[in-house]
Amino acid sequence: MDKTYQPADIEQRWAKEWEEQGYFRPRGEGEAYSIMIPPPNVTGSLHMGHAFQDSIMDTLTRWQRMQQKNTLWQVGTDHAGIATQMVVERKLAAEEGKTRHDLGRDQFLEKVWEWKEESGGTITRQLRRLGASVDWERERFTMDEGFYQAVQEVFIRLYDEGLIYRGKRLVNWDPKLHTAISDLEVENKEQQGQFWHFRYPLADGVKTADGKDYLVVATTRPETLLGDTCVAVNPKDERYASVIGKEIILPLVGRRIPIVADEHAEMEKGSGCVKITPAHDFNDYQVGKRHQMPLINVMTIDAAIREQAEVFNLDGTPNEEVDPTLPALFQGLDRFAARKKLVAEMDTLGLLEQVESIHNTLPYGDRSGVVIEPLLTDQWFVKIAPLAEPAIKAVEEGQIEFVPKQYENMYFAWMRDIQDWCISRQLWWGHRVPAWYDESGNIYVAQSEEAVRRKYNLGDDVSLEQDSDVLDTWFSSGLWTFGTLGWPEKTPELETFHPTNVLVTGFDIIFFWVARMIMLTLKFTDQVPFKTVYVTGLIRDENGQKMSKSKGNVIDPLDMIDGIDLPSLLEKRTSGLMQPQLAEKIAKQTEKTFPEGIGAHGTDALRFTLLAMASTGRDINWDMKRLEGYRNFCNKIWNAARYVLSNTEGEDCGQQQGEVELTLADRWILARLQETQATLTRHLENYRFDLAAQTYYEFVWNEYCDWYLELSKPVLWDKQASAERLRGTRRTLVQVLESILRLGHPMMPFITEEIWQRVKDLAGVKGATLMQAPWPQSDNTASDQAAVADIEWMKQVILAVRELRAINNIPPGQALPVLIHNASDEDQRRLEDQRASLQKLAKLESIALAEEDLPLSAMQLVGQMEIHLPLAGFIDQDAEIARLQKEIDKLEQEVQRIEAKLSNEAFVSKAPAAVVDKERARKVEAAAASVKLKEQQEQLRQL
Repeated sequence: MDKTYQPADIEQRWAKEWEEQGYFRPRGEGEAYSIMIPPPNVTGSLHMGHAFQDSIMDTLTRWQRMQQKNTLWQVGTDHAGIATQMVVERKLAAEEGKTRHDLGRDQFLEKVWEWKEESGGTITRQLRRLGASVDWERERFTMDEGFYQAVQEVFIRLYDEGLIYRGKRLVNWDPKLHTAISDLEVENKEQQGQFWHFRYPLADGVKTADGKDYLVVATTRPETLLGDTCVAVNPKDERYASVIGKEIILPLVGRRIPIVADEHAEMEKGSGCVKITPAHDFNDYQVGKRHQMPLINVMTIDAAIREQAEVFNLDGTPNEEVDPTLPALFQGLDRFAARKKLVAEMDTLGLLEQVESIHNTLPYGDRSGVVIEPLLTDQWFVKIAPLAEPAIKAVEEGQIEFVPKQYENMYFAWMRDIQDWCISRQLWWGHRVPAWYDESGNIYVAQSEEAVRRKYNLGDDVSLEQDSDVLDTWFSSGLWTFGTLGWPEKTPELETFHPTNVLVTGFDIIFFWVARMIMLTLKFTDQVPFKTVYVTGLIRDENGQKMSKSKGNVIDPLDMIDGIDLPSLLEKRTSGLMQPQLAEKIAKQTEKTFPEGIGAHGTDALRFTLLAMASTGRDINWDMKRLEGYRNFCNKIWNAARYVLSNTEGEDCGQQQGEVELTLADRWILARLQETQATLTRHLENYRFDLAAQTYYEFVWNEYCDWYLELSKPVLWDKQASAERLRGTRRTLVQVLESILRLGHPMMPFITEEIWQRVKDLAGVKGATLMQAPWPQSDNTASDQAAVADIEWMKQVILAVRELRAINNIPPGQALPVLIHNASDEDQRRLEDQRASLQKLAKLESIALAEEDLPLSAMQLVGQMEIHLPLAGFIDQDAEIARLQKEIDKLEQEVQRIEAKLSNEAFVSKAPAAVVDKERARKVEAAAASVKLKEQQEQLRQL
């Protein structure tokens, strides 16, 4: 083995070898185990969230593979409708100066597929770097031919059953991208905003209880006034009881609108009156629905004021009763320009009551960066209630279990208050809605125009045009667990690997993806998609802040693995940012956080860090120190393996089953190995990756490396040792190391594989790769508790001696004479049995039982047994007395300082009682410590 551990060389070599040899394929026999990777966007690149979840999934997959199961980790990517279309549109504009409309739909889609083939594999290449043992030969894409057929089949069947319909509803509308978007694609940002209070004149001379001929309403979006259909007041609000059912004259428009009683209006908030604009606000839509108000859309798809309003009834049919006229003053203006002009007009008319500064949040499109507008549009919807009922039941009955369990409550809350799902998007890239329209607007749904004509018996004289919308990517990814396995065909893979075993995901998409997968999978396969949902927390920065590009605190996991110098990191952090001030801020923060860049740590260290921090369901604050610590852990394993190999290669390690004699240390480490195997397995079964990593670390570092390897040296270096004893220790060294490598492989696959290839023959193990080696099974009958107790006793004695050295500043290499007092019969037996090891490891000149008459000494306890170190001759008496005096002086000064503080009446009377009590306690502690040091001084003077 190389003297130094070089992770990059090892990792890239093994990643290539594993894939080329097909080790990631299902083995074709044994109990099936499958995981579906949450498909990352084809436009994406690996971020810390991916690295975190993929490390967990790979750990589970490798662990189950080592249990000889027929294991499939299915890989694939999502076509990412909006993100991909934006990437290609930007590329088209930059390189050719054209828009997608210049090319037309078909030619533009050809460009998208070209981009996908050339540049769409970034994230899968990065997954390979992370060591993901997915079955690359089965890689899927949510727009591949098989998945396309599955999506069409689901849409058509749902439509034919009346569970998909087209309707005019309010959606999150992106005025820049011209499409509806999901809530998950909306980013709410806090801002300093304004609350405009307007007077709405009462009609017909009506007045309120306090004699006013107007109502005051407040809004953060004045431009929506043009679409108001009513004003709501709380039915319990006595101030407005007399005007309920009356009308107001809508300013600037002149339309008469009613005053309705609705609990949506909060009496304590503002004036207690709320303007209702059902076509431009989600809450208002519900109020309007309760009171059968019309829907008045005053905006275009660009979020500009229309020349004439669109007016609809609640069922989406045109409303002919409401005058659609809009003031010419605002027609064609962008919403924010219209807002400014409308406020000015209201002020001119004397109808602007006040302007209030407030903190509020605005919804932005996370892709476009513009403010999202609730807009009334024609969209395709799924009726969710019939699908939700069996999905709720599956979790209630335990067919699906959430880990941690509290996320079931979040799931139930969403599912029991579920709304119909808008599944259409006004894009070109994606699964085009398989619906056609004739000239009268009738809808026909089938796989193709030819299929439509057959299904509906339409002749060639009927002109048909396909719907231009595509389906929400969450619709197609909702079929992920069964669509990837060949559905709607009854494939062997579907029969073998569905339902899958576990889904690893974040809490933020439980509704958007997890719930929808459960509903659609139950509907079309009569199976749950997975048996367990393991919910992870978020990876945050070291200050607990959510990582975002705008904050400049995003960490690329590949930088952690391969390292990156500061100039490259600065360029990476600030490239593409539109605001120079923000770029400068991010650069400064980067330079402060990583003044020398980021060193290479390797994949194994990164994976182990993520797993060690994976407390169930909790967010993780990233900690570079822990990453560095686990890089050192990899070094520790490497150096331990070098020690073992240097003492066993070319030697008799018991491969031929010769007689062996096991030392106490051999018996102890084998017993501890059994316990570790059982504990680590239990933690993995319970998805406690943090505890599994901790168990592994403590055994490898603290017990095998720090203790057992040291305990093996007296045997290996003993020229008088018997062949049986040497054979026993060598065999134990390699067998335990080989088991350590198997236990660590799911978490740290590269370093364990590299070392295992050197160790396996010595340990008498066969196999081409560690990932196919059997998972270690614990054998409780082999647990030698007597050996464990004896070694634990010896460790305590050695640690006690080390403590005595530290306290008395005695060099670690200086041999010490130690006296034992008050030793039990068991202590004396252990002392005799382990004398040689104690003297070697504790660096003792002698260790002897002592009578009552003990010399002046320092003492440590192991149970009731006293370990004494005679002080004479081991310290510089004058220097130690002087050192103690300095400590005494510091303590006495502290006592004086506290006494002065406590004698200050102002401090005692004004400070919290807890603070005063803490100062008094510190005084007592300092005084006691001073007395103890003075006693030590006096003892030293008597030497």
